[in-house]
Amino acid sequence: MTNLSKHSDLTVIDVRRISRLSFAGRCETLNGVAKHSCTVEVQGFLVIGRSGADGCVTGMRDANPQDATDRPITAAQIDTYYTRARKPWPANNVLRALDEHLVRRDDDLYRLAFEYLEDAAPHGVRHAEFFWNPTATVLAGIPFASALAAIVHAIHDAEAQYGIIGRVIPAIDRERGLPAAMEMVEWVIRNRVPEAPGIGMDFDEAPNPPELYTEGYRRARDAGLRVTAHAGENGVPWRNVETVIDALQVERVEHGYTVIDNDDLVRRCVERGIVFTVVPTNSFYLRTLPGERWALDHPIRTMGRLGLRLHPNTDNPILHQVTQTEAWLMMVRDFGFGLDDVRGFMLNGLDAAWIDDELRTRWRRDWTIEFDALRAQLGTD
Repeated sequence: MTNLSKHSDLTVIDVRRISRLSFAGRCETLNGVAKHSCTVEVQGFLVIGRSGADGCVTGMRDANPQDATDRPITAAQIDTYYTRARKPWPANNVLRALDEHLVRRDDDLYRLAFEYLEDAAPHGVRHAEFFWNPTATVLAGIPFASALAAIVHAIHDAEAQYGIIGRVIPAIDRERGLPAAMEMVEWVIRNRVPEAPGIGMDFDEAPNPPELYTEGYRRARDAGLRVTAHAGENGVPWRNVETVIDALQVERVEHGYTVIDNDDLVRRCVERGIVFTVVPTNSFYLRTLPGERWALDHPIRTMGRLGLRLHPNTDNPILHQVTQTEAWLMMVRDFGFGLDDVRGFMLNGLDAAWIDDELRTRWRRDWTIEFDALRAQLGTD
């Protein structure tokens, strides 16, 4: 696939329509945390086409003709890819299948990027930063430059049609090793465009700790690229979070849940104001925490209580069967956050987004005014 599959949405949500939210046992109508909410989505992956399973399944089947020379994927297998179990397993098998069977032309990348942005726009997402793993794309036979050009074209078209700003983050695939990581960084440096302001890193952390990629991150930073990384995502040690902050020198942390396992690290992150882009639908905790304790024991709840700066995102909206609106609603309904917190999430997204300072200042002013006006209309505390 193309991690145009994982949507790491730094969603900048514009809180101008917040649907029905439950706060401390009460229901308040804020007219839409994601429908009219200014949001930045930073955790989105270019994944399978449309934010609905039907579009994805159709795409996979279209790419899997009966006379395909490589191993076909059965209809039953495809159906399981878009079924979200109560205790879901990671989606990496789906992403690898997409890499091998779906993305074959730069037009495929255009469609993935455009449809992701098209689907995000109605949820109040004004600015979306999504991840893409170029190594798999190039291995599939699409040159990096033409693949990036297709994604940039989609970004421009989506902004013209829906007013949403898109930015793509080429991401190191940990499972491909350091040589492939260094190669990817060089591709990004040689093909600099404003729509790809920096790099990220994802896929399996446990056997591929972040310190292996220090050299690649140093090269990216020296070339003026912004940097972030997925860390602390699936129960891996808290030292992974510490390493991406101290050694890789990331500007924000994608996920970072195991930060809560070390008090000193929490303190440093709070003092530095590091933003963690969290995913309420994270598969690991849905799978490993007892259902009756999931919302109470989830690290997102603890991270907020400890004073860490959070910003909710969808990660894999199609595979997680979630929208930006639903991700924000879960923060209130499931994890007990209130209106002050929602306002803070909105501002955290703006501070963590890779946007220029003039736009950040303007959005912070305008969105805060709108949020507070909505809140005043509701008469909430």
